[in-house]
Amino acid sequence: MQSTPKPDYTKWLPTTIKETRLQGWEEADVVLFSGDAYVDHPAFGAAVIGRIIEHEGFKIAIVPQPNWQDDLRDFKKFGRPNLFFAVTAGSMDSMVNHYTAAKRRRSDDAYTPGGKAGFRPDYTVTTYTQILKKLYPETPVIIGGIEASMRRLTHYDYWSDKLKPSILHESGADLLVYGMGEQTIRAICRLMYKGVPTENLATLPQVATLQNINAIPAHKKTEDIWLHSHETCVNSKKAFAANFAQIETESNKIESKRLIQPIEDKAVVVSPPDAPVDEKQMDAIWALPFTRLPHPKYHKKPPIPAYEMIRHSVNSHRGCFGGCSFCAISAHQGKQVVSRSPNSILTEVKQITNMPDFKGHISDIGGPSANMYKMQGKDLAICKKCKRPSCIYPQVCKNLKMEHQPMVDLYRQAQQIPGVKKITIGSGIRYDMLYDKKGEMTRDGKRYASQVIKNHVSGRLKVAPEHSQPSVLKWMRKPNFGQFRKFQKFFAEENRKAGLKQQLIPYFISSHPGCDWQDMAELAIESKKQHFHLEQVQDFTPTPMTLATVMFYTGLDPYTMKPVKVARNMKDKKLQRSFFFWHKPNERKQISHFLKQQKRPDLIKKLNG
Repeated sequence: MQSTPKPDYTKWLPTTIKETRLQGWEEADVVLFSGDAYVDHPAFGAAVIGRIIEHEGFKIAIVPQPNWQDDLRDFKKFGRPNLFFAVTAGSMDSMVNHYTAAKRRRSDDAYTPGGKAGFRPDYTVTTYTQILKKLYPETPVIIGGIEASMRRLTHYDYWSDKLKPSILHESGADLLVYGMGEQTIRAICRLMYKGVPTENLATLPQVATLQNINAIPAHKKTEDIWLHSHETCVNSKKAFAANFAQIETESNKIESKRLIQPIEDKAVVVSPPDAPVDEKQMDAIWALPFTRLPHPKYHKKPPIPAYEMIRHSVNSHRGCFGGCSFCAISAHQGKQVVSRSPNSILTEVKQITNMPDFKGHISDIGGPSANMYKMQGKDLAICKKCKRPSCIYPQVCKNLKMEHQPMVDLYRQAQQIPGVKKITIGSGIRYDMLYDKKGEMTRDGKRYASQVIKNHVSGRLKVAPEHSQPSVLKWMRKPNFGQFRKFQKFFAEENRKAGLKQQLIPYFISSHPGCDWQDMAELAIESKKQHFHLEQVQDFTPTPMTLATVMFYTGLDPYTMKPVKVARNMKDKKLQRSFFFWHKPNERKQISHFLKQQKRPDLIKKLNG
């Protein structure tokens, strides 16, 4: 019987002292703590930041999912790094990872072997940072990732049902890198290696720091916007809403101003973001020596679900100009879409074909929305002056170069690589980008959609109309439901022509601000007409720093200060969600009983007829 070859641990970033010695060193320049298991793949942020730090010539060690409940040996094993500790909650906000919209504890965690829950604490960044500051009070702690990024200023925390201050204030971290931050982390490493202390890094792009309010360092390249203080926001929902309007406006601009928010005798200072990386820089990130595999420490453990989902997929671009009210993608990754070159993507496809378990199926080539690849403004000078939250809502911007041909060409080239039998689209598409102002499908949109439907659907295609009612869709910043109906007909017709029997899987949300039970009843009636037995549904979960979350907490539109109807208590949220399942006998009975109480026999007739 052949023995399994021993893995070469030097191909991964070290996770133990023994592994650092295999690398030829014993002390680290940076020790990175992550709430996720360590997967050395460019889809996992900790791996990307780790590889970038390594590429800069620094010694980086990773401590994935440290035990925070024992004698803290995981936090002590590398000792004090030469430069700083880095902390991230992982690929998700830990509270979204842990709890459902009903605030029930989840029983699984996709970023842990076997999907087991309980391997990271609530408010992971704060917990890890406080431990490190207690153990090593003189060593800088730099935080990043989506949890830190979206909590950099006063934010509503759904799980405690209160406004929380900047995570810098709660955690005691020295510096916060928001957004993707690759360029910023490079600069931090270089400057700290030269002896520059973290307190002198406040004017770097894309960082947030906590400063003495009377000693805020000047920033020569931008103006300042002073936000309402944390204390004012706690006492005034209008002040909190007004803050958000300014924060979102600035985050949607390419050239934005510095934001300053007082808290007690200090102030959170958020420097403007760095310029978006370009194609060459994106390619350079993906060219780093990722093994594309989980660390060997997990070899005898069950698979990591999040990795299994993406192991044979390719990320072609990042960022999103959709501007949906409930989504954090543009706030974290940026509104500007940044794409990799075809050569970089095809090289990765070839790497996947060499994986021992590859059977010929590339499960996805896409991004936040699959069909935004290579799309950007025609005249970037116009983009620099723009502050719209969305390039496609309420109508497509005239300056947007919205062509699907680069994506069509990419699919065709990837399909021709030896070993590739099938390429499917797993990341979902924006069907509203296939239509012109008059609501007609463009030639470009038709060519793209036809190729996807005929060649790149694995039985089911995901799209996200989110709701059917115009009043709710307005609050979501989503297109009219009529466009979904048109795409649905096109999808059916293309399947008929090709002799295929594929499904269109729509995503819907209940309890979004601006939605009430009557809107959900109309959505249930619409789904009945369409013969949908809905599967991909969710109750709205307020997550930090999105427009929908601010509306949920304040009951106000931050831009007009006009009231917005909100389902805030669990009873109302549960009622709205129940309308998704009108087709189930027990749910239908309860819905009918409720509608009788509301004296709406007309709705009962439409649902039961």
